[in-house]
Amino acid sequence: MAVTAATYAIVSPMIAYPDKLDLAQTPTPFYPLERLSAQLKTFGGPRIWIKRDDLTGAATSGNKIRKLEFLLADAQNQGCDTVITSGGVQSNHCRAVALLGAQLGLKVHLLLRSDSEPQPVGNLLLDHLAGATISHYSVREFKRLDSLFEHWRDHYQQQGGKAYTIPTGGSNGTGIWGYINAAAELAGDFARHNLKPQAIVHATGSGGTQAGLVLGCHLHGLDTPVKAYAVCDSSAYFKAKVGADLNEWQQKYPSEIDLSCLVIDTCDSYIGPGYGQADAAIFDFIKQLAALEGVLLDPVYTGKAFYGLVEDIKKGKYAGGVNSDIVFIHTGGLFGLIAQQQNLGY
Repeated sequence: MAVTAATYAIVSPMIAYPDKLDLAQTPTPFYPLERLSAQLKTFGGPRIWIKRDDLTGAATSGNKIRKLEFLLADAQNQGCDTVITSGGVQSNHCRAVALLGAQLGLKVHLLLRSDSEPQPVGNLLLDHLAGATISHYSVREFKRLDSLFEHWRDHYQQQGGKAYTIPTGGSNGTGIWGYINAAAELAGDFARHNLKPQAIVHATGSGGTQAGLVLGCHLHGLDTPVKAYAVCDSSAYFKAKVGADLNEWQQKYPSEIDLSCLVIDTCDSYIGPGYGQADAAIFDFIKQLAALEGVLLDPVYTGKAFYGLVEDIKKGKYAGGVNSDIVFIHTGGLFGLIAQQQNLGY
């Protein structure tokens, strides 16, 4: 796989892409889930399509890779030799940064949140294998994350290095370019299949994918609502967080786009016990979809979001009917599922 920087012109004349690296296996597969859709017809449900962004790579799989194509290009352009980022102990984002940093010859330092001594399984195992430096902090300590970033950035500067900091999930004004770019790919998918979906659905945790999709659909002329299912925090939180990322994007990459016209729609009804925790219904749904369609979800992100989508279809909240279409973006998380295999009952 080539790793090269390139500049891409956006379809819209309003703005141009910044540099990106060629890190993801794209375009990702896009196809209907026929057996699941047939089951949902009983409830007047639409045909469900899936965008397999869990297949952006192998060990580097998931939605974070699209964001990191832009973030790591920015790090290289700034002459940085170290990348510092943060997340939960089973963070898909941190695992992706660790592996891509190794691929690019960058030192990676992960600030991971955990109140107990974590076992090196799932994503954390891959963090270690990639040679990342790992610092563990409690939930209480993580509340001063900004100062932790500052401390380690100063530490590497004192050693003669230059660190590039990436926020949790890669969600900021630069990272959202990943899903602005993905929206262009979706436009191609829709055109090939002559689709006009009633919604694009995905899981949201740090808000960057949501911000990129909402803005990307606007830029690429996709008249399709984006519906996010929260895996943590409230819909009000995501309205503020996504709005902040969009405002940062516009400050970094000035344009005449009226951000107030963008709709930030988040369902917070299926979070369950909390971030990284799922109840039995989610694990049952994960097993059912794997056996029905061969699609593997995770209990942190995609399991909750896809379960929420199906439940809302059963409740009649998607009124398009059997002749309509909904697109679910699979944002990855396989290694997080493996880390919670004890909850699958096998």
